[in-house]
Amino acid sequence: MGSTILVVDDHANTRALIKEYLTEHGYTVSTAADGRQALVLAAIDRPDLILLDVMMPNLDGFEFIRRYRQEHQVPIILLTAKIEERDKVIGLDLGADDYVTKPFGMQELLARVRAVLRRFETTQAASGDKATIFTLDELVLNRTTRIVTVGQRTVDLTPSEFELLAILLESPGRVFSRDLLLERLQGNAYDGVERTVDVHISNVRKKIELDPTKPRYIETVFGVGYRCRPH
Repeated sequence: MGSTILVVDDHANTRALIKEYLTEHGYTVSTAADGRQALVLAAIDRPDLILLDVMMPNLDGFEFIRRYRQEHQVPIILLTAKIEERDKVIGLDLGADDYVTKPFGMQELLARVRAVLRRFETTQAASGDKATIFTLDELVLNRTTRIVTVGQRTVDLTPSEFELLAILLESPGRVFSRDLLLERLQGNAYDGVERTVDVHISNVRKKIELDPTKPRYIETVFGVGYRCRPH
């Protein structure tokens, strides 16, 4: 049984086209015409991934993310006609995992969907000889349960934030360039927009650091990228 995807777009033709294409590739697809309808359907269908238009009546994509992220960490890919980097950053900062700029090809969209679902599949339990729990001082990340804690506090991370932190914790002290982190996150759907990593790192720091301006866990290596502080 394929994953369930919720497509949210105010253009009926776009919804129908995406639904037909993804259904042909084995996915179960439901659709909504605006953010309000999407909130209702998401509660009923419990999708594995949401494709979300930004500019919609009643409740736009940004406001949908604000409300949905209060309780759910399901991956979200933005479908946006806005090409300004500021708008993309806003979406990522609110908790979107990726974005596709309109107009886009169906093959590109499918590649992004597959990459995000593959990345965040909860059934991807590590093999018996591979560590699934990573610790650094009070920070603990469990890949199997997908739970992150700092001391006694549980931290809610979006799928992309979780994966980014896991990549860094798996190799403490190793410096990852932004390009490499994006490639690890997006796989074949890598599009080279480095600002995406900066936004995700900033969001993770806000959630795990006592003082995000003086990070204990994720260090910036200026001119290169990021690393988790060595043990």
